[in-house]
Amino acid sequence: MTAIEQTEAARPRGTRLPRRARRNQLLGAAQEVFVAQGYHAAAMDDIAERAGVSKPVLYQHFPGKLDLYLALLDQHCESLIQAVRGALASTTDNKQRVRATMDAYFAYVEDDGGAFRLVFESDLTNEPAVRERVDKVTNECAEAICDVIAEDTGLSRAESMLLASGLGGLAQVVARSWLHSDRSVPRDEAVQLLASLAWRGIAGFPLHGTEQH
Repeated sequence: MTAIEQTEAARPRGTRLPRRARRNQLLGAAQEVFVAQGYHAAAMDDIAERAGVSKPVLYQHFPGKLDLYLALLDQHCESLIQAVRGALASTTDNKQRVRATMDAYFAYVEDDGGAFRLVFESDLTNEPAVRERVDKVTNECAEAICDVIAEDTGLSRAESMLLASGLGGLAQVVARSWLHSDRSVPRDEAVQLLASLAWRGIAGFPLHGTEQH
């Protein structure tokens, strides 16, 4: 169950919840408000109302709006990092790895909760703590891709990281563009198109010690 689903399930006022469940409920409500309104326009009153709790209850869990936002970023940045790592580990066939990794980004932006907007389209990127988390998810995803490239090609770490950053950036930008175009191309087809483009590039670097791709 997602944080937003937990919010819907727990929204009626007066319901006593275990602390962890209440925290998840509040995070789900905050995500709805931040995605809909942006950070600056969102108010703690709105979040409390969306969650069906009083402001004192909200403040018991999160001292301020930024604390809520950072908690959501931590949650959703980690979600993408784990999705990319899972895609890379899902097969030893590098062509399929590329496709799985591209699809991980598409799945992330397509999530109904719109969490990717908090990470990649935030109106708070001038806040150091937010910028740190956005940089972290970008770098850790690139590092995961870099590990595979460096191991398989024998390229230096620096060279592999450049290629990995390019692949991760390509996946993120194209997935967002696809979503904003109202999914004008079916997801499977869009992923395959992007994976084909990425594979034609990365396949130009043979496996280390062989002439195979």
